[in-house]
Amino acid sequence: MITVGVEEEYLLVDPHTGVPAPVVEDVRRMAGLEPFAERGEVQDELLQAQIEVATPVCQGLEEVGGHLLRLRHAVASAAEASGCRIAATGAAPLRGMLPVPVTRTPRYLKMEGEARQLVDEHLICGMHVHVGIPDAQTGVAVLNRIRVWLPTLLAMSGNSPLWDGRDTGFASWRTIVFGRWPVSGPPPHFDGLDDYERRLEALVASGVIADRGQVYWQARLSDRYPTVEVRCLDVQLRADDAVMFAGIIRGLVATAIAEEKAGMPLPVVTPELVQAGNWHAARYGLNGTLVDPLGVPHSSGDVLSALLRYVTPALEDAGDLREVSGLVHRLLQLGTPADRQRRALAEAGLPGLIDLITAAATTD
Repeated sequence: MITVGVEEEYLLVDPHTGVPAPVVEDVRRMAGLEPFAERGEVQDELLQAQIEVATPVCQGLEEVGGHLLRLRHAVASAAEASGCRIAATGAAPLRGMLPVPVTRTPRYLKMEGEARQLVDEHLICGMHVHVGIPDAQTGVAVLNRIRVWLPTLLAMSGNSPLWDGRDTGFASWRTIVFGRWPVSGPPPHFDGLDDYERRLEALVASGVIADRGQVYWQARLSDRYPTVEVRCLDVQLRADDAVMFAGIIRGLVATAIAEEKAGMPLPVVTPELVQAGNWHAARYGLNGTLVDPLGVPHSSGDVLSALLRYVTPALEDAGDLREVSGLVHRLLQLGTPADRQRRALAEAGLPGLIDLITAAATTD
């Protein structure tokens, strides 16, 4: 069984106003005392109104879901004890009058000194899925094969339509904010592991980025674990939607490995077309067309159906097909989390929106 793990980032917000609350040290301390979380599973992020959790290495999707619910509950309880709530939203719907302080580590302080405005506006939260690979060479082959599906995954995950109290018109405003960093967006095609390493080394040697951790491609090899890390997703409102993505991405990786072993031809799509499809996915989510893996526009429903068909053999092998296909059909019926945020705001105003995005600990 190919292993999988998930990292989720949350905002810490005032329960009444929804404005980011810079109290991560208090929340981390309280979460570390909870019987439901260990200190290593709860981490700081760039700004003091953000917090991250990471599941252990998991074999099955039920295990992923159990850990995410456990960690969401622990962090939400710690946040409540610290006078705030966690918000599972890809971008802060509201910002305060003053910037949120940076977490005071040397790396983050250096980033603040070099790109102050970008850091001040980095009130965004993502979800990262790590999938185990046998070796780095295979991992690069996987990146080459899954990059064409990243816009589809992004469209499905959109959960950041609001910014500064206004509708941005985008399903994933987080993607637009994140795209302002020097190295971001879908990864390019690589001519093997040596090419991958040479290009990362050249980026760091340029001095434009401080280290390999600032290679913010939407899929990359992890430097800490023997995994491919897919990073294009907004954090999800519900834990079971996060489980859905863990299953799909594991299926994509398993399919890519099988295709590589079989010597199947690689889909050739130019980087500008993948980038354009990525922007289109961030803008519209599932409300319209998507650019498919060959660069052709189709209805979003057709592209999701094609994705599900593509990974069905891998999902069947892992025993995940019924759960994942059911969650994909629910997504098509209810819309993306961005759609749900807009409905909550229209129906119940700001209080309804805050309730929706802060219900992360109680929804499965």
